[in-house]
Amino acid sequence: MRSHFILPSAAVSVTVLASALILAMGSCAPTPSHSATGRLVMPKRYDATPPPVMELRSGLLTLFPSKVLRSYVDDALAHNLDLQASAAELEEAGFDVTRVGAPSRPSLTAAAATSRVQAPSLNSRSLATRFSPSLDARWELDVWGRIKAGVTAASRDFDAAEADYTAARDSIAAQTIQSYFNLLAADKLVSLAKRRQESFQNSYDLVNRRFEAGTGGLADTHLARTDLESSKAQVADRVDTRDRAARALAVLTGSYPDTSASSRSSSQSWPSLKGGVKAGIPSDLLMNRPDVDAAFQRILAADSRVKVAHRDLYPSFNLTASGGRDSSTLRDLANSNFNVWSILAGVSAPLLDGGGRRAELGAANARAKRALLDYQSIVLEALREVEDALGSERQLLLQQSATRSALEASRSAEKGTKRDYESGLVEILTLLDTQRRSFTTEEALINTTLERYNNRVSLALALGKGL
Repeated sequence: MRSHFILPSAAVSVTVLASALILAMGSCAPTPSHSATGRLVMPKRYDATPPPVMELRSGLLTLFPSKVLRSYVDDALAHNLDLQASAAELEEAGFDVTRVGAPSRPSLTAAAATSRVQAPSLNSRSLATRFSPSLDARWELDVWGRIKAGVTAASRDFDAAEADYTAARDSIAAQTIQSYFNLLAADKLVSLAKRRQESFQNSYDLVNRRFEAGTGGLADTHLARTDLESSKAQVADRVDTRDRAARALAVLTGSYPDTSASSRSSSQSWPSLKGGVKAGIPSDLLMNRPDVDAAFQRILAADSRVKVAHRDLYPSFNLTASGGRDSSTLRDLANSNFNVWSILAGVSAPLLDGGGRRAELGAANARAKRALLDYQSIVLEALREVEDALGSERQLLLQQSATRSALEASRSAEKGTKRDYESGLVEILTLLDTQRRSFTTEEALINTTLERYNNRVSLALALGKGL
């Protein structure tokens, strides 16, 4: 990754100053200043302190030791359509570099023409057929460096596209990993919903037996049946959520959006969370994040285009040459000696264009300023993403630990309440409430675990720890 600074205002200052002078001399629109605000000061460490991790990993693919997960990521990198579109954009940018630099090299064009001419003579009219092949050469002399600056801008655009492609690969891999975790959590929630339904079915059978024995009321039966039917509806909802997660994962891997992935996840457990990534210091972020690098390359491209617009105000110099034959018979065309040729050196300079060139120079300066501001915005957003992920890492760990303790307590309460209800010591409402609390707490634990895994992926991606 290329190294650069967070506030690269100097990258555009020289060209902008020259452009501003040309604009002032031409009485054109004023050039905006490109100076940075200077409000962003890099701290020596991230504000959110990450919790300790047992093993440090270098990237996304080594973060979670799961062969199934790795196979999904490999499929996504090979078949994801958005990633292939990003690769096509990179290929286009490579051809643009060649296209922009083409005028700096001589061009040669072959042409051929035939004509039939009738001309009057003293006694009659004569018909003549003429054949005229020719070769035409043209070369624009890049005296002021305009073409070279355009090539530099196109090259920086290619570098930006290359960084965009790297960012797209990292993003697709991260989305695939998170989508797999979403499917894993959805499958566990389906299993939980089925156990909930089974538990409420047992409670309903218990209440119904007591009602038939005359020791329970009809209202208790209705309450138990209400929770039973609600649990059935929840199973259907959880199955639908799982199928949607499976389809989302299939689309990321470039496959038909079916639910086949759900069968592969049903037997999988959460991978180890021992692996983590080193946070480092904030300035490291500028060299690790491909989106930050892409934004910086676009600053350099915009700066070069300011130079192109500035040089377009100067005269252009061209050399042209043409050679060929003009004959009335085809067999004469085989003669390599040209009987028609010309050489021309020309210069052209803009005099009146309605202010178009100077307006383009002003617009190029504005685009350079916008590129600088976009860069600063991307850096700030990247820093926020890191701080958010680091802060969430610690809080989610505390949340998961507290929820696990709450689940142990709720399960103990559920067992005791069921014994008390069978002994006639508590009412059915108490039993149903403890059951609901137990399952709700277990569902919260699954969701919190999912958030931890997804946040670990987000943290690695935010720190630029891609593939």
